Amino acid sequence: MVQATEHHYIVKNDDILGGEPIIKGTRTPVRAIVETWRLGVAPEEITLGMPHLTLAQVFGALSYYSDHQSEINAYMERNRIPDELLDSHKLL
Repeated sequence: MVQATEHHYIVKNDDILGGEPIIKGTRTPVRAIVETWRLGVAPEEITLGMPHLTLAQVFGALSYYSDHQSEINAYMERNRIPDELLDSHKLL
C-alpha cells in the first residue's frame, strides 16, 4: 500500500524497502539523498549522479529529512556497513 506524506515528493510503500520513505515514482530512498548530501555533495550535483531525479525531488527529500531526522537517521544506521567489513579488503 502506498502512503502519501505531507511532503509532495515523498511516499511510503510497504512493497518497496519495507515502507521506508522514498521518492514518489522511484525506488530511491530518502536516506540515499541524505547520505550523499552529508558527504558534501550539493543538491544540484546529486541529480548528476542520480539523473532519474529532479532537483525538486532532491530538495523534497532534504525537506523531509529536516522534518524527520530521527526516522531517517535510524534507517541510515540500520543500513550502515560495519567498519570491519569496509576495512576487510585491507586484510587480503
